[in-house]
Amino acid sequence: MNIRIFITGGTFDKEYNELTGDLYFKDTHLKEMLEKGRSKVHVQIRTLMMIDSLEMDDSDREIILHNCKKTGEDKIVITHGTDSMVETAKYLAAANLNKTIVITGAMIPFKFGSSDGLFNLGSSLAFVQTLNQGVYISMNGRYFAHHNVRKNPQKGEFEEIVVP
Repeated sequence: MNIRIFITGGTFDKEYNELTGDLYFKDTHLKEMLEKGRSKVHVQIRTLMMIDSLEMDDSDREIILHNCKKTGEDKIVITHGTDSMVETAKYLAAANLNKTIVITGAMIPFKFGSSDGLFNLGSSLAFVQTLNQGVYISMNGRYFAHHNVRKNPQKGEFEEIVVP
C-alpha cells in the first residue's frame, strides 16, 4: 500500500531565524521526520507549495484538489498550516473523491525540537490506512471528520464541534 503525502507548508515546515526571530520556509522536514520516526510505511512525497495557511486561498486549494484527483494513490496525507486546514478539508470534501484524505499540521515548528509535528505525522499515517474514504483532520492523536471540527486557539488544540 502506497500513501501519497502532499506538502503545503504551515508551521510543520517553518524554520527559525535566531537573529531576527522570524519564521520562514526553506525546505520541507518531512523526510527527516519519517527517518526520525523510523517509519516503514511506503510513501510518495510531493511538495505542492510552502506557504503559511493564513495566506492560502481557494486557488491554492484548487491546486491541492487537482493533485488529490490526479494521484493514483487512494490514501493521502496533506501537511498543512493549522489556521485554515478546516477550510481546506471542507473544500476537498465537497469534491466527493473516493479517497481517504487526512490533513495534519503542527502548532510548533519541527525544528524547535518540542514540536507536535512528528506525533501528528505518525498518527496521520496510521489513520489514513484505517479510516474509511472521506476527509479528516488529524491532530494530537485524534482524528475528526471534516464537517465537525474547529481549532480552539485558546487551548491550542483541535476539538469536535458538539451540536446541541
